[in-house]
Amino acid sequence: MPYRTVLFDLDGTLIDHFKAIHRCHAYTLKQLGLPRPTMAQVRAAVGAGLEVALARLAGPKRVAEALPLYSAHWDATMLADVAPMPGARALLKRLRAADLACAVLTNKRGASSRIVCDHLGLTPYLSGIFGATDTPWLKPDPRFVRRVLELLAATPATTCLVGDSTYDFETAQNAGLGFVGVTTGTHTAAELRAAGAKIVCKSLAETGRHLLPG
Repeated sequence: MPYRTVLFDLDGTLIDHFKAIHRCHAYTLKQLGLPRPTMAQVRAAVGAGLEVALARLAGPKRVAEALPLYSAHWDATMLADVAPMPGARALLKRLRAADLACAVLTNKRGASSRIVCDHLGLTPYLSGIFGATDTPWLKPDPRFVRRVLELLAATPATTCLVGDSTYDFETAQNAGLGFVGVTTGTHTAAELRAAGAKIVCKSLAETGRHLLPG
């Protein structure tokens, strides 16, 4: 059955926001008197939600102290150093022209995600932008997906998730979705395939042939 709905992860999939994310984690750890994290450490920490990333970088006992520091700095600087991934707008336009519904499914906070998508001009091509705090759940919890599919009037059998991480693959598996991996974010092709992904692409442009009929 051809796909009618495509859910996209955001960071590392539709957008490159890692410079801003790294900057805010570095600021937060500095305020806590902790060593500056490397970009590699930040990339390895993110994906499961902000609180999990802070726990991995600052330690579980300092999350409550770190969260307001990070959040304030993020709100003030999030639009610096953010860009759409190469081919993001073109792919979204192609999918919409083919009458596929596109939406964002992310563990980035929903309010931030909507601000960033507006800023980058991606929102007109999206039927929804769903993130952390929009529901009680995060990826890979299938309840998050079920709520989003209900809002989009979509079904698992005709929905594909495009993402850059093993969290995204697990999300698709848990919810009965198709999955296309991209290696533009936190995980390599080898890591995605080791998790079980069958289709892994080097770019968003390459994903089009797996999402569009014919």
